[in-house]
Amino acid sequence: MGHREHHATAPHTIAVAVLTLSDSRTPAEDRSGDAIVALLEAAGHAVAGRVLVREDPPVIRAALEAALAGPAQAIILNGGTGIAPRDSTPEIVGALLERELPGFGELFRQLSFHEIGAAAMLSRALAGVARGKLLFALPGSEAACRLALEQLILPELGHMAGELGKA
Repeated sequence: MGHREHHATAPHTIAVAVLTLSDSRTPAEDRSGDAIVALLEAAGHAVAGRVLVREDPPVIRAALEAALAGPAQAIILNGGTGIAPRDSTPEIVGALLERELPGFGELFRQLSFHEIGAAAMLSRALAGVARGKLLFALPGSEAACRLALEQLILPELGHMAGELGKA
């Protein structure tokens, strides 16, 4: 079956949980989370939950575990993917991944390079599969989240969920 056939038979709507990781944002100031939710809904996907989590590894891990136990087929995290000492998202997500999608991070950084130049190398964005669910760890900036959703995640989200649903 070719790429077009995979897309034709893929689910058009899936449930997605959104986790914003930040020590400084409030729910009213979470523009990245707002953008992710708006893009998901505009594409016809359901938001199965949204939380703002303090950038503390045990707290992040607990929120991610709760999302993995919930109804979402995919989880999108934003924040904590840089190189600052408190940026621990890749380590937390990576420890849970059964299968990594290295192409996601590679493509994200390539696309980012065209927008922000060499600073793109500071991103440790990643994606993969944990407990049969898709996980995406994105930077905290609204522009980065929009780029990832529009160029990478949304075009393949249904296809990826369909592939995971196969026996």
